[in-house]
Amino acid sequence: MNTAVIVDAVRTPIAKGKLGGAYADLHPVDLHAHVLTDLVARNDIDPAVVDDVISGAVGQVGEQSGNTARWALLGAGFPESVPGVTVDRQCGSSQQAIHFAAQGVIAGAYDVVIASGVESMSHVPIGSQSESKDFLGTKVAARYPDGLVPQGISAELIANRWDLSRIQLDEFAATSHQRAARAWKDGLFDSQITPVTDLHVDETVRGDSSVDTLAGLRLAFRNEFWEQRYPELDWRVTAGNSSPVNDGSAAVLITSDAAAQRLGLAPRARIHSFAVAGDDPIYMLTGIIPATQKVLARAGLGIDDIDAFEVNEAFASVVLAWLHETGADPAKVNINGGAIAIGHPLGASGARLATTLLNNLEQSGGRYGLQVMCEAGGLANATIIERL
Repeated sequence: MNTAVIVDAVRTPIAKGKLGGAYADLHPVDLHAHVLTDLVARNDIDPAVVDDVISGAVGQVGEQSGNTARWALLGAGFPESVPGVTVDRQCGSSQQAIHFAAQGVIAGAYDVVIASGVESMSHVPIGSQSESKDFLGTKVAARYPDGLVPQGISAELIANRWDLSRIQLDEFAATSHQRAARAWKDGLFDSQITPVTDLHVDETVRGDSSVDTLAGLRLAFRNEFWEQRYPELDWRVTAGNSSPVNDGSAAVLITSDAAAQRLGLAPRARIHSFAVAGDDPIYMLTGIIPATQKVLARAGLGIDDIDAFEVNEAFASVVLAWLHETGADPAKVNINGGAIAIGHPLGASGARLATTLLNNLEQSGGRYGLQVMCEAGGLANATIIERL
């Protein structure tokens, strides 16, 4: 059996995903192509040796439609002989791309593969791919007769179930911003960044964020309709303790051990174990709990064996519930900030987390890193890497 190793990982700075954001005038294919070009240039490899480019994108409509991975690799100047495919596991799409890439290497189907992701939320707003609202079918509607809910309502349900106060959510969010600002100040992101415009830092990081400033923000999801459906909720989720909308891209170079040796590449980590899990689609974002348990069991490791965690901060309540259930050390979780500060460009976030996790392990001298991503529909991806 082959070993799948990570040779390199790179990401763009994350921009605001709206009018006036740094990438608002940049086509998502061009944004994606930039990281692909930089990844092969950084490692001095001929892109012709790439067996496949597997990319995540959530909004696969408009400028991100038609198998956007193929157009990005051609935009990056790769030979026409290099194939590409775009996958959708919602917010975990590019983490799933990493899983597929690793599986291909382990099976012997690939020697060299790139797993990447892109999302331009300024061009393709969240939910664009399901604007018809008619994608569930009659059987799903019959199974959930009260209807499914938006992710923000799921975040509120999680806060209620785990008895998480507004102050706890805001404290977590403020810490995310402070950690990310400190990481930028200390140069901890520098080696993983490839600027694509004149943006050189993540655009949504606010180092002066505090519980006091966050306390002044209005509730994001409370309205009469949801109050009637869930009268038990003590509403507490705001834009400040949720991830923002963003544009960005990231890419990870994955090879077999033998291919790395043949090409003169130095592997930085091996992809140790991976798992996917499903959970209640109403609570939706809690899948990271069983996914973590599943990947640890598959790896033969305990929670205390992990030296660094990247848990996607879709909402503060999600990570806090995960911490409660897993018993992980909060000091090891998102040590350089998370998506609440850095941003959450949906289809790119899995590859962004992998890039950050790899660098965190190298900077701290840790051995094992675990990343986990909550996803719409009650899904989650979990991945363990081992620093080499």
